[in-house]
Amino acid sequence: MNKKNSFLAFLLFPTFLCAQDYQRDTASIDVVMINENRLQIPFNKQSRNIQIIDKAEINQLPVRSINEVLSYISGVDVRQRGPFGIQADISIDGGLFDQTLILLNGIKISDIQTGHLSMNIPVSLDAIERIEVLKGPAARVYGINALTGAINIITSTIIANNVSINVQSGSSFESKEEADGKGIYAAGMAQAVLNIGSENYRHLLSLGYGRSNGMRYNSAAEDKKVFYQSKYTFNNANEANVMFGYVDNQFGANGFYAAPGDKESFELVKTIIGSFGYSHRINDRLIIKPRISYRNNKDDYRYYRNDLSKARSEHETNAAAIEINSLWHSEIGDFGFGIESRSEKIVSTNIGDHHRYNHGLYGEYKTEAIQNLYLNFGVYANYNTQYGWQVFPGIDASYMLASKFKASFNVGSSQRLPSYTDLYLKQVKNIGNANLTPENAWQYEFNFRYFTNDMYIQAGYFNRRIDQFIDWVSDNPDMVFQAQNLGDNKIDGINVSAGYKFLFSSNQHLNIDASYNYLNPKMKIYEDGIISKYVLESLKHQAIFRASYRINMINIGLANRWIERELNKPYFISDIKVGYVINTINISLDVNNLFNQSYKEVGSILLPKRWFSLGMKWNFTKI
Repeated sequence: MNKKNSFLAFLLFPTFLCAQDYQRDTASIDVVMINENRLQIPFNKQSRNIQIIDKAEINQLPVRSINEVLSYISGVDVRQRGPFGIQADISIDGGLFDQTLILLNGIKISDIQTGHLSMNIPVSLDAIERIEVLKGPAARVYGINALTGAINIITSTIIANNVSINVQSGSSFESKEEADGKGIYAAGMAQAVLNIGSENYRHLLSLGYGRSNGMRYNSAAEDKKVFYQSKYTFNNANEANVMFGYVDNQFGANGFYAAPGDKESFELVKTIIGSFGYSHRINDRLIIKPRISYRNNKDDYRYYRNDLSKARSEHETNAAAIEINSLWHSEIGDFGFGIESRSEKIVSTNIGDHHRYNHGLYGEYKTEAIQNLYLNFGVYANYNTQYGWQVFPGIDASYMLASKFKASFNVGSSQRLPSYTDLYLKQVKNIGNANLTPENAWQYEFNFRYFTNDMYIQAGYFNRRIDQFIDWVSDNPDMVFQAQNLGDNKIDGINVSAGYKFLFSSNQHLNIDASYNYLNPKMKIYEDGIISKYVLESLKHQAIFRASYRINMINIGLANRWIERELNKPYFISDIKVGYVINTINISLDVNNLFNQSYKEVGSILLPKRWFSLGMKWNFTKI
């Protein structure tokens, strides 16, 4: 399908739709509290460009993983290496994958070895309450490494006793490549989510298992997940939270990092995440929230999966953090302040053994003292044992021009420390650079939003400059890549989005969401003949259309995306999901890549052609 026909299909296909179990409630979204650890702000009062996709929307999408959900959020660039959520690089507004901070319930879980492993998340899709995407430098909110934005995945413990079981099986019905054996390419998954809750305690347990024999040679994968979260309310002044997660992924890594020579490569990744937090209300004005967290990751990369005597890389990272967040209410506004300390350690066969610390402190203030004006500003200061002190100020402001029309502006700075891979990697074709300095970014942004209970329209513009930009580049015929600071990286962009809810009757409704993003990078490095490993495939145009329609017990969801990257041909992907509810059972049929497009998001790795999946989900509300 050529570019013209792809875009025509994007515009016309929605006229055929029906949709999934979903009714967008704009009012409820507007009062959602954005989790910023100290100053939790209602969505409708935010001055930042924040995208939210909630549980109802996720349920209606034809997706199987968090990675696939993110691919339908405006401004988020998902570049998958493996299908079915096995591995993906996530970036925001034209940045690189190491420049986006990943969080789980406000806890930093980005990988310190390499951003390629940051999405190794132990939560099953059915256990997610919502995903918050904050665009632009976010050091003032989350600390360092949120250079171009942050993605916060929120799970929710509820006051209810219920369990859900979700099983799914799918296939492209294409024959395996000869070297992969006989049969067809297929995959299956199962999830179970248990909630037990009362006024004093809430528990969430999710289990997930997925297995695939791949979609091309040496792309088979297996994924195991366990996640537990609890919340204890002792009284009006004291509350405790506990979180634990474990994920075990193993997959064929053909073409992932060193194509075409890595055809026989294989990778095993195991991640443990844990945290304990406490909230103590000292009085009506002051709340203190201490928290500790930990992430351990083991990465075993085998260049030759059947010969472990050579070209094997083993890495283990440990990141531990302690933080104290606080909130003080006063007559003139709310103040947030606190400190955090983080240890980052790696033991590796081809990166070496290294250890560094980050110590940060922040202060923040928000006020609504002036009618219709919301103001939020603050500063974050960080000390790194390798790079010393750095200070990151920022300010957000929004003004209600009318009862349903809001204009907002924000400006801020942030920093991204080089990963351990950037600094110290030693491979035949990839070499780190111990002399790298951190990236520093400034960005300003304007946004306008009109909203009612049934619709919203939003438009924005941003301009970002990154100093000491880090990229992996090659200037030699042997294509040996090395990390380098390459001066300024400048980019600006526009984004527009809109949504509308049509309520035809109590049992029939239609919801649509559409967005378009244009990015305009301005870089000089290509003029010198330098070959970039990542930037030349960064996002340039992104158009997304999502729709859902429900009539009685029939639900159909449609999701389309049209993508064009720098110096690459555009592609159009359309996914559809049809569901039918029978009492407590929801039966669904998904068709992904409906038009059977041949496309790739990273290097030369082709992603699945048309894929069919049949699923069944049981919900038991009393146990």
